[in-house]
Amino acid sequence: MRAEPVGAPCAVHGEGPFWDEPSASLLLVDLLAGDVVRLDDAGTPARSHVGTVAAALRRRASGGYVLALERGFAFADEQLRVTGEVAVFDDPAVRMNDGGCDPQGRFYCGTMAHDATPGAGSLFRLDTDGSVATVLKGVTISNGLQWSADGTLVYYIDTPTGRVDVFDVDPATGAFHERRPFAVVPEGKGLPDGMAIDTEGGIWVALWEGGAVHRYDADGVLTAVVEVPASRTTACAFGGPDLRTLYVTTSQLGVPDGAEPLAGAVFAVDTGVVGAVQHAYAG
Repeated sequence: MRAEPVGAPCAVHGEGPFWDEPSASLLLVDLLAGDVVRLDDAGTPARSHVGTVAAALRRRASGGYVLALERGFAFADEQLRVTGEVAVFDDPAVRMNDGGCDPQGRFYCGTMAHDATPGAGSLFRLDTDGSVATVLKGVTISNGLQWSADGTLVYYIDTPTGRVDVFDVDPATGAFHERRPFAVVPEGKGLPDGMAIDTEGGIWVALWEGGAVHRYDADGVLTAVVEVPASRTTACAFGGPDLRTLYVTTSQLGVPDGAEPLAGAVFAVDTGVVGAVQHAYAG
């Protein structure tokens, strides 16, 4: 499969795509600009500035959105105006990076050092009562995470490991345990970044410096490849009215001027499978 651009480049460092069902539009973040970008049907972007960093966002069941900003979580209204913040850490060398919600409506986001210092990152959880817990420590570039349909497994990427790991998870508490490898990206194919999950249990992994998205079945076997005409592929999400379109974000960071005219664009492809719904934050 080959993904095609949805309009012109709309981000310097596009990340965190999210299909917003109530507005029937795709949202993503221009991470280091601190902007949320909304694309309409024609691929025309509308930007909302939310902070120094905009790392991830999801719908909030009570209305509006939950966000991960540079050093904590935040809430925003329907117009993406920040209405409240929850501080998580104060280290200026570290920032939030990627996140999502579990089936119980808890919002998670992981961190990394700005200079990618090994082991400087963590994975945090915003519980539905507004409290914050540390789920993992000692990670380097905390990236994609997705839950199985029954909520008993969570798939997780720490990018420099070159693989997707899977944990057993306690749905009642959100605790992760029994970490083991799920799929390894072959050397030379890029590094795993963000990911999506479909209703068949397939994991779709965006490959930084790979210009592609790989799909692994529930057994961790590679079953499909989506080619993307931008090498710094960052993340992916299912969307569209039938959740059959895979949207892929890309980055211009480190790409020589003029070398990749479509770097920073969002791409789309009809995968032939249905994506799982991205859960809302229940707090």
